[in-house]
Amino acid sequence: MTQTAPRPLWIFAYGSLMWQPDFPVADARVARATGWHRSFCMWSIHHRGSAEAPGLVLALDRADGGLCDGLALRVAPGAEDETLAMVRDRELVSSAYLEITLPVTFRDGGGADTLAYVIDPGHAQYVGALDPEEQARIIARSCGGRGRNCDYLWSTVAHLDELGIADADLRWLAARVRQLVTG
Repeated sequence: MTQTAPRPLWIFAYGSLMWQPDFPVADARVARATGWHRSFCMWSIHHRGSAEAPGLVLALDRADGGLCDGLALRVAPGAEDETLAMVRDRELVSSAYLEITLPVTFRDGGGADTLAYVIDPGHAQYVGALDPEEQARIIARSCGGRGRNCDYLWSTVAHLDELGIADADLRWLAARVRQLVTG
């Protein structure tokens, strides 16, 4: 499901869009979405896994009292239409994400309505809350069209650290996957 995008066009990034947006960014601001949490709750059968050996990717999952800190990325003026087409092609490849307008607040004040991609809990690729050790095993072995699942996790954690965004669960998961990958 797609909808009319807010203008100016801001996109809320909480995973790979933070470190690999693939579109011209005019402004990037640390932002918070309320009522959601970042979670490895989606099977990846395209980008970080395959239908035969699915990986896991992050999604925003609805959570009472949840908070997700990420980046609000403002698309460069004049690049909105091509950016929407590219982001929709990338994020809506299997219909597991829903495209919504999500209000966020900026760390430095103010806020914006952003376009965001959240998990459809009724979709077959939704896995809900997997045990962290099981997540680690899946991420350590999976690879898809955009590369290794472990690289996706490590890049996300590194970028969160650079932005000063604490995510203890992802930091633990990254360390555990590194143990599994390096033996």
